[in-house]
Amino acid sequence: MNYSFEYLDIILLAMIAGFIFLRLRGILGKRSGYEDDLSSSFPHEMPKMKTTKKPNYRNFDESAKKDFIEGAKVAYETIITNFSKGSIKEIKNLLDRKVLNQFQEAISNREKNGIKSETTFIGINSAEIKNHEQKDNVLEVTVDFISEIISCNRDKNSKILTGDPEKVKKVYDTWRFSRNLNSNDPNWVLVETNI
Repeated sequence: MNYSFEYLDIILLAMIAGFIFLRLRGILGKRSGYEDDLSSSFPHEMPKMKTTKKPNYRNFDESAKKDFIEGAKVAYETIITNFSKGSIKEIKNLLDRKVLNQFQEAISNREKNGIKSETTFIGINSAEIKNHEQKDNVLEVTVDFISEIISCNRDKNSKILTGDPEKVKKVYDTWRFSRNLNSNDPNWVLVETNI
């Protein structure tokens, strides 16, 4: 009697294998020898990509102004937050030597006095080009920023010296950026703050 169960197991497994085979054949199909050549079914030429117009910084047209403002917003937030943290290495390539020295001096004074700066950057309300001027191959652009920031300075005992860690304040900044138009470096450099 035990033998009848072995036959049933074999028959059941054969039915499952047959079912799986038929399902795979239905999904994958079968070769009939009349398949189309796939290489002739698809176009061989790549479709032409839309080329985006590069901003013309020599004439500082509307496209260049729009591109500049987007980059200036990112640079503004990056510089503010990293200066607050004391991470000068992160923003060194965005600063002119004069501004870099001023920032390093301010950070070292903070550290020497045991002052810790806390800044939460909320966002930029507006960034508008105040003026732009080209001197030889150097283009300088002055931007008025209005941003919202939460900031405070604490002493080594965590006592608040300036600011309020709970209050959002509106900050008005005017910064000047510069770029050598003959340079391959696409980055603008911050050359002046608090104009």
